[in-house]
Amino acid sequence: QVQLVESGGGLVQAGGSLRLSCAASGRTFSSYAIGWFRQTPGKEREFVAAISWGGSRTSLADSVKGRFTISRDNAKNTVYLQMNSLKPEDTGVYYCAADSRMRVEARAYNYWGQGTQVTVSS
Repeated sequence: QVQLVESGGGLVQAGGSLRLSCAASGRTFSSYAIGWFRQTPGKEREFVAAISWGGSRTSLADSVKGRFTISRDNAKNTVYLQMNSLKPEDTGVYYCAADSRMRVEARAYNYWGQGTQVTVSS
């Protein structure tokens, strides 16, 4: 089992940057793939990015390619989401999730953090 805690959200102007962190507890963190999802009121959770357990494979949603990068440091039990050139449509609650396989479907992930709010003003 793994527990996840997101941090790094906040208010930023369009064009700015934020780096989100997903810190995990548990000695088996390095065996989990991690995904980032975001959600706005009234909408389903949307896939943003994912990284394999070893970090060799990543996947990004088309809407964030070229602007966001995902990375992990297994020694620190942490996954990062670097968000550059932020747009107002990036606003939402960002969640990280863990599963044994790298997936793009939210329903496939078994473990979730509590989320961190990102607000991008125009």
